[in-house]
Amino acid sequence: MIKTIIVDDEYNAREFLEKLLTRYFPNKFLILDKCESVDEAIVSIEKYNPELVFLDVQMPNKNGFQLLKELNKVKFEVIFTTAHSEFAIDAIKCSALDYLLKPINYIDLLETIKKYDSKQNKASQEEKLRLLLENIDTGGSEYNRIALPTENGFELLKTNAILYCEADSNYCKIVCLDGRNITLSKTLKYIEELLPSSIFQRIHKSYLVNLNYVTRFNKTNELLVELSNGESLPVSVRKKEEFINAIIQKK
Repeated sequence: MIKTIIVDDEYNAREFLEKLLTRYFPNKFLILDKCESVDEAIVSIEKYNPELVFLDVQMPNKNGFQLLKELNKVKFEVIFTTAHSEFAIDAIKCSALDYLLKPINYIDLLETIKKYDSKQNKASQEEKLRLLLENIDTGGSEYNRIALPTENGFELLKTNAILYCEADSNYCKIVCLDGRNITLSKTLKYIEELLPSSIFQRIHKSYLVNLNYVTRFNKTNELLVELSNGESLPVSVRKKEEFINAIIQKK
């Protein structure tokens, strides 16, 4: 059984998650403790040494991210739970970590547990959490680095090193500022959801560009955007207005 601790300041949320776990995953999770605050959770984690912690992001006094900062070493997997805060969700996605949106339902919980079970290298969790805290500390949505999933784990890449992303069926090519191309067995939509939307804009069904490297937009005849490396990419008619608005807001 997976030794588990639930951390949430709301009593009903703690009880409901425990009921979901025990009802739909019998004999899979051993609930060691349920904590209502960060300070209480730290004591419990040090006492029980859990394998998995369901951690609420928004809590009074101290939030879930502060809990991770206060621990000397994180030796467990984390599944975040949150009812709001787009910034928190974006940061978690960018770090390739798992989260559940409240109110939690069985389908989302099942998918998250499947992902937990399928992880081959749980040792990488510590590096992902370090990346998350680094991104949270930036205080904004233009994160320093992103964890890109690869066959053997993940590759850390600075977001400002990405020029654009190109779809290729169920694969995605990441074109970097230094000329490197990184091919991932993920869809462009998947990568789009990982990257901060404040600086990455979908301009076409096949292209996602870093707005920081857009140098020119030609809207006569063919709709083309020119990037700082001299490449030109097509802008679809459907994405034209959305792209223009994103450029205006960026300025």
